[in-house]
Formats: sequence, C-alpha cells, structure tokens
Amino acid sequence: MNKMMLKAGIFALSVVSATVMAKVSPEEAARLGNELTPVGAVKAGNADGSIPEWTGGYSKQADGEAPERPADPFADEQPLYTITAENVDEYKDLLSAGQMAMFKKYPDYKMHVYPTHRTAAYPQDVYDVIAKNATNAELVSGGNGLANFEKHVPFPIPANGLEIIWNHITRYRGGAVQRLVNQFPVLENGDFVPVLLRESLVFPEYLKTGRESADDNVLFYFLQEVLAPARMTGTVLLVHETIDQVEESRRAWLYNAGQRRVRKAPSVAYDGPGTASDGLRTSDGLDMFNGAPDKYNWELVGKKEMLIPYNNYKLMDTSLSYDDIIGPGHMNQDYVRYEKHRVWEVKGTLKDGERHIYATRHMFIDEDTWTASVIDHYDGRGELWRVAEAYNTQFYYHDTPWMAAEALYDLNSGRYILLGLANEESEYMNFDIEPVRGDFSTGALRRMGIR
Repeated sequence: MNKMMLKAGIFALSVVSATVMAKVSPEEAARLGNELTPVGAVKAGNADGSIPEWTGGYSKQADGEAPERPADPFADEQPLYTITAENVDEYKDLLSAGQMAMFKKYPDYKMHVYPTHRTAAYPQDVYDVIAKNATNAELVSGGNGLANFEKHVPFPIPANGLEIIWNHITRYRGGAVQRLVNQFPVLENGDFVPVLLRESLVFPEYLKTGRESADDNVLFYFLQEVLAPARMTGTVLLVHETIDQVEESRRAWLYNAGQRRVRKAPSVAYDGPGTASDGLRTSDGLDMFNGAPDKYNWELVGKKEMLIPYNNYKLMDTSLSYDDIIGPGHMNQDYVRYEKHRVWEVKGTLKDGERHIYATRHMFIDEDTWTASVIDHYDGRGELWRVAEAYNTQFYYHDTPWMAAEALYDLNSGRYILLGLANEESEYMNFDIEPVRGDFSTGALRRMGIR
C-alpha cells in the first residue's frame, strides 16, 4: 500500500458511524507489524521527514537494577524553534484551540519544539495480545463495554471515535506499578501546597495468581493513599474499575481518617470532585480521561499532525525543585519538551439528557501510545474552559510509555492542577511489585487508613 492510499484509508475512518461495531478482518489485522506498528500507528514517517519512521521505539536493558527515573537520552538536543505569543499564528495548524488560548492568556507562555523521536515500545506479550484483540474484541452495551477482549488496546485498527477512547482507557501502563507522586492545586499567584500520593495500578492479569473468576468485569484495580499534608493523611481511595460500567458501575470505596470507617463512594465517577484537587479536577479527569464513556457521543474527526508534549525526561530531574517547575498561571515551560506527532482527533459531545460540567471534550490522542495527550474542555455555553496536557515519557527500562506528569489549566480562574511530579522524593516509580488480590480489598483499605 503506498502512502497516498494509506493516508486516504486513515481519513476515511472519520466518516464511519460510531454505531458500526464490525470486527477487523484477518487481512486488515495483518497490517499490524507491517505498514502499521504493532499497536496500530502508521509506521512510516510523514512527507517532509519531521515525523520519522517508527523503527521499534526506544528500549534499554538496565546494567543491574533499573533506576526508577530514566535518564534523558536527548539531554544534549536543542530546540528546533520556540513558539511565543508573537509567532504563534504561524503554528496554529499544529496546535489545539486550548493550546492557542494559553498564549493569548499568558503573554510569557512558550513552547520549545524539539526533534521528534518515536520512542514508544512495549513488551512482546503486549503486542501479541493487541494482535488477538484486533480480530476478536467487540463493543457491547451500546459501546459502553467490551467483549472478547484481553488486557490492553482492544481496537488497534479503530473504526470510530468510541473505539479510540477505549484504547486510551485500556492502554498499557506497566501492568502492575506503584508510584509516589505529588498533586499540586496551584493558585493564580503560583502558590501551592503539595499533596503527596502513593498510587497502585494493577490489571488483574498481573496479580500473582493472574486473572480469576473474582476479577470478572474488572479492568484494573486502583489504590490511592494520601500521605501529606497532615490534615489529609490517612485518606485512602480504592477503585475496582469495571469493564462494562453500564452493566455494573465502578466499585469505589473511601476510607476517611476522621471518621475511621470505609464508605462506598459512588461520587468517584464522572464529574464528581477529584481527590484533594481543590475543585480543579473531576474524577473522570484523572489520567486525562477515565471511566465510563457513556455520557458522550464520540465523533472521530480524523488524524492530524500536532505539537504535543513528548519525551519529557526533564520533568523527572531530581536537581529541580517543585518551585523551579511550578509558577503562576502555568508551569515553567523551559522544562517542557514538545514534538510533532500524529494524533487521532476525537470530539466528545454530551448526549441529550445527560449532565456533566464539560459539555464537550475535544481530545487529541497520540497514535503510538493511545495516550490522550491534549484535551480541550468546553462548558455548557460552548466556551473553552480548561486545557489538559499529558507530558508523555517512555520508561524505557520497562518498555512502558506513560506520563512524567499531567496538567489541567483553568482559563477562567488562572489556576491549574499538576499531578505526577516526584523531583523532591526519594521514591518514584516501582514496576516490580508483586500484588495479590487481597491488597485491593476493603479490609486492606481499612488497615492502610489506621496504620
């Protein structure tokens, strides 16, 4: 297939109705690993070479125990160019409306754009599972659940916007990982109080016993413990994320240290307030977007080239303090790296009769990792309200694409929330945990809260 045919095929997907649930044929699936990468991205570079060919990503074996913070393999590179408020109109075709709005609101805002490196790489068993999903996985419950699906990325050759959203929700993030990170609700003047979180994310297949009948309809287990500040210490959130949340809603429990009891937490969903977010993040705004997609109609707009945060190793540098990175209005953009990548453009519009503080979510999803990398959020009046960015990074010792951090900027209040930094912590990411199912029980939640 030549490049023109491939390009035409990609953009033809944008006109496919979200109600089409046809499986991919074996002949179509055979494109994976050939003109498509094993996860479904276009392997070839773009016409002018500014996006290179994917040649396997960046993977590295550790000499001894793998460090928790991978060093920056591109530390010596200089920006190709810098976008400022003065020249931003020259690059508007490569930016979202929300990104453009940041330059308008903050005259000192800038983007340093570097050479593009397609670093995404995964373990072979993940590639194998995605290949199986390509011909087997199906949308059920009106598109709000999955059937005949294993672990990660059900639709590497997507037919509509909803399938792309499911790819983001189910993407590989290490399988079983624990991290120690901070969340920063930042005031308009730049002041902040860090909220230290210990989080565990485990897909049932990565439990010591593997997936069992007890894990029916469970996509993953999530545990979040607040360690600081002192007034919040002891608050613990447990989530059993269900695959079909229409058939069975997300199971969530909260241990409140003040009440010393475990309570079910049905508000930990949709636009319920995010943990310790000071009203700046909804529950479904963690990880850029999570949870049931049923409140929105998801339109696949197409595919485009875009400047998104990528290979953001600087944000993990322990020589930097939180004060170095966090400032009034926005992060210190000197530590943020942008690259040109191809993204899937998907627009979520609130269904008639549904309620959510975001009437529209305009999402731009990286083709190599299925990560929602930029999301513009609009209110009920159709006004642009909040802009989210994921600071993509390849944890190359573990073949895991994830984020160094994620930020959500409120264009109205001038405040923002930043999650994921651990520059001043002695711990960070642990990909070598050996979890058991009991670690994600309400009994475990209670023990964590009182210890």
